[in-house]
Amino acid sequence: MQISAAPLIYILIFVAVVVLVEGLYLTVFGKSISLNNRMSRRLALLEKNQNREQVLEQLRKEMSQHLNSKGIPLYSILANKAQKANIAFSPRQLIMLMGALSVVAYLGLTIGTEAGTPVRILVGIAMGVGGIYTWVNQKAKKRMSLLEEQLPDAVELMVRSLRVGHPFSNAIGIVAKEIPDPLGTEFGLIADEAAYGRDVSESLKAFAERMDSQDLRFLAVAVSIQQQSGGNLAEILEGLAKVIRARFKLFRRVKAITAEAKWSGMFLSAFPIGALIMISVIKPDYYDDVKDTAAFIPAALVVAVFLVINVIFMKIMVNIKV
Repeated sequence: MQISAAPLIYILIFVAVVVLVEGLYLTVFGKSISLNNRMSRRLALLEKNQNREQVLEQLRKEMSQHLNSKGIPLYSILANKAQKANIAFSPRQLIMLMGALSVVAYLGLTIGTEAGTPVRILVGIAMGVGGIYTWVNQKAKKRMSLLEEQLPDAVELMVRSLRVGHPFSNAIGIVAKEIPDPLGTEFGLIADEAAYGRDVSESLKAFAERMDSQDLRFLAVAVSIQQQSGGNLAEILEGLAKVIRARFKLFRRVKAITAEAKWSGMFLSAFPIGALIMISVIKPDYYDDVKDTAAFIPAALVVAVFLVINVIFMKIMVNIKV
């Protein structure tokens, strides 16, 4: 029995590309960029550079550079996710990384496979671009999940601060010191902007729009209404914290209920591809008798279209709006 390791080599090269991006990211920006770091990135930068204004400028640049670069061709598909993930790499650096990783993938394919040069070039480019997209997507999902989980605790901390007599801007500053990333740095940025004269409600609105978060929009609207019409902000935020926590519990419950359907959909979508890879590994000549026939390419295209339709419908079925 003839065994081909080429499909496994393709998978390993793609995984190596994603791991290489993460390694470069941590090497360039250090541990402060990691979301599981107890000290927020803002406090880590302030520890290295005592100039608060320069740190504020650097963080604002990092947090707005991706949305400002939507006009770059093909970058718009990555800009929103890179913004939510707050990738410190600039758009130019990400594009350069795509090119560099495409070259790395091409070299890996040249060493590990016998594919033709055009195939290696196309697959190398796909791995370089796809590796960056996969990495950014994972970062965005992790960051947004942590942010949504931290928000109720942050609002409750602001309520306690307001009730002991702190002004709202000081309450935000306390959240920035006590809550780790990602929310700690974001609220620290809002506190610094307030110290330099920007309205807090405007900063909260900008933050909510940048993250595209409904809960943050609720917070920004609540603060804005209180500033315009008055009232007990501590009571308003206490009610808001209960609403956000209830919404978070409801989302988790829906996620748990649909987990079986999601995994079934993932399995049904991935099984044909996995079967094709295993056939290519175990018996590479399995399709030799039919691949030269006139119906082989049309049949393969029809199967690929049905697989794409299957993935789309599976995602629609388990995507429950709450």
